[in-house]
Amino acid sequence: MKIRNKILFYFSSAIIVLTAITLTIIYILFSEHREEEFQQLQNEKIRQTIDLIKEFKQMSLEISEAIDRQTIHDFYDEKMLIFDRNKKLIFSSLDNLSIARANEILNQLSPSKRWIETKDGDYDLIGVYIETKKESYYAVSKAYDAFGYSKKNFLGKVLIGILVATTIIVVLLSLYLSNLIAKPIANLSEQLNHYDPNKEVNETIALTTTTYELQNLVDRFNALLKRTNDAFTYQKHTINHVSHELKTPLAILVSELEKIHSSDDIDTIKEGVHDQIIRSKSLGGIINALLEIAKIESGQEVSKQALRVDELLFDVVEHINVLYPDFHFEINFFPVYFDETKLQIDANEDLLRHAFQNLLLNCIAYSDNERAEIKIDCSYTDRLKISISNSGKTIDPEDEQYLFTRFFRGKNSNNKAGFGLGLVLTRKIVDLHKGDIHYRGNNNINIFEIVWKM
Repeated sequence: MKIRNKILFYFSSAIIVLTAITLTIIYILFSEHREEEFQQLQNEKIRQTIDLIKEFKQMSLEISEAIDRQTIHDFYDEKMLIFDRNKKLIFSSLDNLSIARANEILNQLSPSKRWIETKDGDYDLIGVYIETKKESYYAVSKAYDAFGYSKKNFLGKVLIGILVATTIIVVLLSLYLSNLIAKPIANLSEQLNHYDPNKEVNETIALTTTTYELQNLVDRFNALLKRTNDAFTYQKHTINHVSHELKTPLAILVSELEKIHSSDDIDTIKEGVHDQIIRSKSLGGIINALLEIAKIESGQEVSKQALRVDELLFDVVEHINVLYPDFHFEINFFPVYFDETKLQIDANEDLLRHAFQNLLLNCIAYSDNERAEIKIDCSYTDRLKISISNSGKTIDPEDEQYLFTRFFRGKNSNNKAGFGLGLVLTRKIVDLHKGDIHYRGNNNINIFEIVWKM
């Protein structure tokens, strides 16, 4: 069943059933009220009649009958019987209506049971025991509440009319609301049906709705769609770039190995094998970088712990100086005095170490004086800024926008080893730690800035 039909059915059914129950309760309560009210009127008339009998008991029968004729039209169809304390009939109204259960009710009445109410068809039948100062009486009254039943029947017709009108209105309203609610869902379903994952460029799902759940669903789907497209694009581009980047080195490697294979000089063979080992390691570097990027982009959970950035930087510098002892890194803090808790962030030590290592190795590769400066700026109240700079040829301004793009290498990287993946990985790691990284170059100074909001 379509969601529109479900909304129409469930909403309409619920409202109509509740309305029908409410109207039925109103009708039942009115019926009970009519019956109670009419029986009280019967009781009141019995008491009035008894008072008249007491007042005129010494008068002639004609006077009593005149009293009865005066009240005979109080109810359209009525019969009243009044008995003395010995249950002897002392008064009977002039109506021709008979009370078949009069003796049964009279026998049940007593000083301990003063009220009996029941029905005889549409007639209200009551029995009552009444005590006055000197006398006690038994009375039985049977009457038809023509006016009450007329109001009851009219109310029933009105309630049925209300139910019919309510049903029509609710069905129309439900139809409108179901269309209003289901329309965005139908539009979403239609767009999903026409979505082609094989397109080169896929548009996001556009849906105009004020419903939070639907909008959240669309946003989440678009995020998933973007992530999937990025993964497909990355996979395709990676294959193209890797095959392009590895094609020439592999061809050279094969060519050199063939030369080594045909050589008989042991020293030449050793030197050639050593060179190929170095080249093979460089090929492994691109594969490792791609794997690290893939891990981050796959959304895998990364464990983090509190660490001090300055201590990690000192450790990275120490390890790099083992390989490059002639290169000098100068680490400066600004200002001189600051709150050292600002140096502490939540991070994955291995990944952040890799990011710093990439930036410092970048300084070594592009420095023209074997020096670099690392500035740790703690002067801000809401952020920590780390600047890594070196002297050397800067990147052309038109190339800066591509600096963090896979496999991009600027003009200043000519004759430099690398595959254009180190900075891509570095940015992914910084983003993962909720930081920002930027590059700026001026006056032959390359500066990378990393900013973490505290």
